[in-house]
Amino acid sequence: MSTVIAGLNGLRKGRKDQVDFEAMWVMAAKAGNTLAFEDLVTRNENRIYRLALNITQNQEDAEDLLQDTFIEAQEHFHELRGGASFSTWLVQICIRKALQKFWERELNWIGLDEPVECNDDLVPNEMADWGDCPEKHYAKSDLNRILSEAISNLSFTHRIVFLLRDVESFSTVEIADLLGLSVQGTRSCLLRARLDVRGYLNRYFNQKIRADSKCADSAEEGREEDARTMAKTAAA
Repeated sequence: MSTVIAGLNGLRKGRKDQVDFEAMWVMAAKAGNTLAFEDLVTRNENRIYRLALNITQNQEDAEDLLQDTFIEAQEHFHELRGGASFSTWLVQICIRKALQKFWERELNWIGLDEPVECNDDLVPNEMADWGDCPEKHYAKSDLNRILSEAISNLSFTHRIVFLLRDVESFSTVEIADLLGLSVQGTRSCLLRARLDVRGYLNRYFNQKIRADSKCADSAEEGREEDARTMAKTAAA
């Protein structure tokens, strides 16, 4: 068994090899190698926790959802189809557990299947001018925090659809199947989520631009006042 593990360690380079590594590690886990399953869990723990936290917007709920996800994955591991991605399977479990856990509390499907003329990649052209690209002024951690705030303002359903499509890169067909929606309803939900996120970012960066402008004006006035004071002192 240790020989198998040593061989798998050599596959940890490059995206293609990583996929092969995961598939082989799944095979080892199905053969009864507990270390292989533990390694799969470790490699996916942070990703699933971030997803759970974005969904629940609560650390305690996210930790519970993370635990529930891996418990179900362990109990139903034998059901994972050959060739299927373990990480994608975990995301699907996490979403299903979230829907079960928060259905009565927050989920509202009303209006999701209203017809909307849109497509997968529709992003509105109307956008306020944010000045220089935000990446020039914010660290990656700051941008992640701002985006997380925007996502947290979405309704529970819109939040899940947005995360699955624009963060986890599921197709709208896959999302529709997972959530029990029509494809058109999923596209409608995604469009609304993107509009809400865009609106939040517009407001955030516009406020920041105005605040920076006021600070710059105040600083300029201060420098002018200092220059006038120095000139009066020199003339005295």
